[in-house]
Parts: sequence; structure tokens; C-alpha cells
Amino acid sequence: MAKIEVKGTSVAVVSINDMDFISLTDMLKAKDGDFFISDWLRNRNTVEFLGIWEQVHNPAFNYGEFATIKSQAGLNSYKISVKEWVEKTNAIGLTAKAGRYGGTYAHKDIAFEFGMWISAEFKIYLIKEFQRLKDIEQQQLGWDIRRNLTKINYRIHTDAIRAHLIPAKITAIQSGMIYANEADLLNMALFGKTAKQWRDENPAHKGNIRDEANAAQLVCLANLETLNAHFIGQGLPQGERLKLLNQTAIGQMTLLLADARVQQLGKKSNANSHKNSHKYP
Repeated sequence: MAKIEVKGTSVAVVSINDMDFISLTDMLKAKDGDFFISDWLRNRNTVEFLGIWEQVHNPAFNYGEFATIKSQAGLNSYKISVKEWVEKTNAIGLTAKAGRYGGTYAHKDIAFEFGMWISAEFKIYLIKEFQRLKDIEQQQLGWDIRRNLTKINYRIHTDAIRAHLIPAKITAIQSGMIYANEADLLNMALFGKTAKQWRDENPAHKGNIRDEANAAQLVCLANLETLNAHFIGQGLPQGERLKLLNQTAIGQMTLLLADARVQQLGKKSNANSHKNSHKYP
């Protein structure tokens, strides 16, 4: 569950069946005077809007029940709850949740429409803050994809080291030294220095050399890990692998730094890059 601040009102946003739903219950807190979701739901314009939305997005929508509800909407005697609306029409755009985070939630399209019943200003800021939330989530997603890609390739890299470079019956310390040595081989190829050299040059930093890598460097690092695993499998000596990896890094970084898409990705994730750290050298 996420929260957005709309004109001083905290509004919950949840994911239901991979769709974004916004709390109408929270939104009501910004409404002056007594107003209830049932008041909004009994309005004929509301019913027509909900019916059209369901027709577009919900193949299982009960048109027969909807027609009955629509014929009664707007009458003084007409009243329907969210629960009744969902049960009668098999609607998916509204839901009533119980428990700690209970309340009435609506698909973002419907929530935006409901926002107009609070005020035009509230609706505009609701859309603005929701989009800001989505932008932040997209930035985090982009960062997570690159970090996870690097971790996956790191596993390929360490498996190659284990299969071809670690002799049988050595200690955990000796094994760790080999892994660290190969990790520094990649550091030298890409950054021109080992992890220790970087730490000595940057004593104030809490992370490591890879934590400070930009988007282009992370993409290149993932490629180098896979390539080094291939070289190890071929039995190439470390000195030759370092030369080939460095040549590859130079070529790839030249291309990546010239790619506007990579540059934009780096800018978007810059705010998140210092919140995460690699679990390897």
C-alpha cells in the first residue's frame, strides 16, 4: 500500500489484480460537510459512468442488473451500497475492503471521477500526485531491473569461477579470495581500480565501488560478468581475460554513454542509487 498527499489529505493507493485502486474513504475526508459514497452512487450520472466503465473493462458485467439499477437511479427512494452494486452487477471497478486498511476503493479512473465530487481542485491535485507516485515507482523499477540483472549475471560469474578456478578441498577463506580476485578483475577492466583502491580513495563513502556506478556502468558490468564467465570456461588465463574485458568495457561504455535512453535512465534512478548496495565485492 502506498500513500499520496492530496491538498493535505492522505490517500491510500493499493494494487488489486494488477490494477491501481484509490481509497474513496480517504478522499471523503477532504469534503466539506456531510457527504457519503452512497450519495454519489445513487446519482444517475454516476451510475451511467460506472456502467460504461464496466462495459469497457469487465466482460462479466451483469447488464441486466445494471439496467434495473439505472432505471431507479436518481429517485428519492433509490439507495444502493458499494457492496450491493458489486454483488448485483459483478462490477470490478469498486470494492469494499474490511480490516485494518478497510474502506471503499475505486479503480483510478473512477477515483478521478469521484474526485470531482470533492472539488475540481482536488481532482486535479489527485491526478497530479498519483502520477508523481507512478513516476517514482517506475524509477525504482528501472533501478531494480538493472540491479537484479547484475546480480543474476554475478551468479553466472561465480558459478563459472567455482567450476573452473577453485580447486578441490580448499578453505572458505581461500575460496573467498578467488571470488574477490575475479570481482576485482572486472573492477579493473571497467573502473581501472580494485575495490580496495576505491575504498582507500573514498574513506567517507559507506558503500563500495559498484554502489557508485551509474546506469551505463551497471549495464556494462552485467555484460562483463557474463563475458568473463565465458572466458573462464574457455580456460583463458587471467591476464588475457583482463585485456579482453577492458577492451570490451571501453567499446561498450563509448556506445552506452552516447545513448540518450541510457542517460535518461541514469538520471531517473540517481535518487534511488544510494539507497541500495550490492552484496558482493
